[in-house]
Amino acid sequence: MTDKPFTVLVLCTGNSARSILGEALFNYLGGGDVRGFSAGSKPKSKPHPGALKLLERRGIDTAPFRSKSWDEFCGAGSPPIDLAITVCGNAAGEACPVFFGSPLRAHWGLPDPADVTGTEAEIDAAFEETWRLLVMRVRAFLALDRAAMDQRALQAALADIGAMEGAA
Repeated sequence: MTDKPFTVLVLCTGNSARSILGEALFNYLGGGDVRGFSAGSKPKSKPHPGALKLLERRGIDTAPFRSKSWDEFCGAGSPPIDLAITVCGNAAGEACPVFFGSPLRAHWGLPDPADVTGTEAEIDAAFEETWRLLVMRVRAFLALDRAAMDQRALQAALADIGAMEGAA
């Protein structure tokens, strides 16, 4: 581990579900080597209850999570961002935000579990599926030997991760 963690900003429009789960996973699985954040271009008033419920089931403290604007990561005093990942589902016609405040950008589009309606079990299942797909991607990212890769190779690896199962 280096003195400075590699910082990842997970972006979506509302910052209520996928991006919150991505932030949680980077921090949970990153072991201090990676620091996750999340934000939205048009944040909701709060994280989706289904996302918070899933995090609680996983034993992750939900107190630090809130929907926030990406403006928090653009101004003076904001943490430097090494990688910005959008998780919007292009296949669903969502407009993904573009964050220019990082040298690396990736798109890991996933269907939005917050759009699922139905029984509590069906909604929980949608969040579980999003979690599973994000776990695969975050683990693939963490397995990369970033120190041995130049920016072009890392960008290509990020694109490959984005094309994994469930890409939207």
